[in-house]
Amino acid sequence: MSSILTAKDLCKSFAHNGGQVHVLQHVNLEIKEGDFTVVMGASGSGKSTLLYALSGMDKATSGQVILNGKDLVKMKEKELADLRSHDFGFVFQQMHLVSNLTLLENVAVAGYLSHTKSAKEVKEKAEKLLEKMGVADVKDHRPSQVSGGEQQRCAIARAIVHDPKILFADEPTGALNRKNTKEVLDLMTDLNRNGQSILMVTHDLRAALRGNRLIYIEDGSVIGELTLPPYDKEEEKSRETQVNSWLTSMKW
Repeated sequence: MSSILTAKDLCKSFAHNGGQVHVLQHVNLEIKEGDFTVVMGASGSGKSTLLYALSGMDKATSGQVILNGKDLVKMKEKELADLRSHDFGFVFQQMHLVSNLTLLENVAVAGYLSHTKSAKEVKEKAEKLLEKMGVADVKDHRPSQVSGGEQQRCAIARAIVHDPKILFADEPTGALNRKNTKEVLDLMTDLNRNGQSILMVTHDLRAALRGNRLIYIEDGSVIGELTLPPYDKEEEKSRETQVNSWLTSMKW
């Protein structure tokens, strides 16, 4: 599979108490088309910072992030904003839905901002996605009127309404109970099976099992990688054993 996003010698640091804190240290990483890439590591290891740097939400101190031959590190904020609205989708632990909009309106607004479809096409796409996510029956409800799991499924629909090249997910199941976690992971797995490239940061083993490529980061450096076949529920136990063994070797 071809690479769609490449990090070269990526570094991120900031000043603290008269010194420098190095959050990312010379990271080299390729995100391949169609992969479900999972980034793991201990708290404070730099995994979320890596996601933000790769997606242009935060500027790296040095190095390159290449997408379509262009370096995100050198882009101005307007260019990055355009990139995020067209090529990237985002799902976070906190859903960040607009409280005074319905679920349908929350999804549709993201589609309008991409300026790639007519208003009618965006609404139709939003309705189809909410149906696919299993929340069509509450599409006219506001976020406060539905469960956390329903909010997160809406957030996923919002993230992909503009057909992004990569879906970035930062601890997307971190605020959900076990049942809702499984439902959200099933949806993301289905999206990946249908060709959606995903980069997810997580500390949750259940979420990590869905990836076919696991990256382990420690003190801002990539120290390990595990490649797996696509997720198969029938083989989850053996997959869990393999991933647990690998994580133990990483001193997780």
